Amino acid sequence: MKSAKPKHNQKRARAKSAAPSVLVEPGAKRRFQTRLLKWYRAYGRDLPWRNTSDPYKILVSEVMLQQTQVDRVIPKYHEFLELYPSFQHLARTPVEEVRKTWYPLGYNIRPHRLHSIACETVARYGGALPNDPEELLSFKGIGRYTAGAVRSFAFNEDAPILDTNVMRVLHRVFVGQGDPKAQKARLWALSEALIPKGKGYDFNQALMDFGALLCIARDPYCLLCPMKSFCKSYPFDEKKRDR
Repeated sequence: MKSAKPKHNQKRARAKSAAPSVLVEPGAKRRFQTRLLKWYRAYGRDLPWRNTSDPYKILVSEVMLQQTQVDRVIPKYHEFLELYPSFQHLARTPVEEVRKTWYPLGYNIRPHRLHSIACETVARYGGALPNDPEELLSFKGIGRYTAGAVRSFAFNEDAPILDTNVMRVLHRVFVGQGDPKAQKARLWALSEALIPKGKGYDFNQALMDFGALLCIARDPYCLLCPMKSFCKSYPFDEKKRDR
């Protein structure tokens, strides 16, 4: 995958969160990186949006995956892209038609926001989604996670992400106490600090898969976890597990 050249370094620096710096013990950091990427090579999911670097297709997948399981998204993702293969196609389609196509993923705000992003991308950027973080965050409907996902998966940048799965993994392995939702600033900083240089794409995909398949919300597979030797939550809820 071709890496995008860095742009607007000063703006990017200003766009970074004011989250506190996080020091990760170097040995634990290396072990986590190495073991996670090895696990991903063996068990990572084969998903259709991982076969493209098109920012539009990446964005569609990320918006669809919000609040919706992967198995439900896959067929609708293919159908949606057949009907609207680019920002230009989506922007010139009436929003109510897009909303009907979105079903059964839910008649909610997501198709409206995606349509709005398409219109703005065509009007302001000629149909090419920017990779600058400030410009991405200026779109209504693109938050910090989605901006990081687009930069990482479409532009091959070492941008941090923090969805529910990633939050759970990082909190269990490196924190172990307290409510992860109350520690988002710390976990965002962890997500950024842990990315191996030049490997943001694979590392972030691996984090999401690890949380979705192994370090799951209930009854995580702790005995199979490659992080158990240094995980601060191991074993997690051992008495409640039936394994």
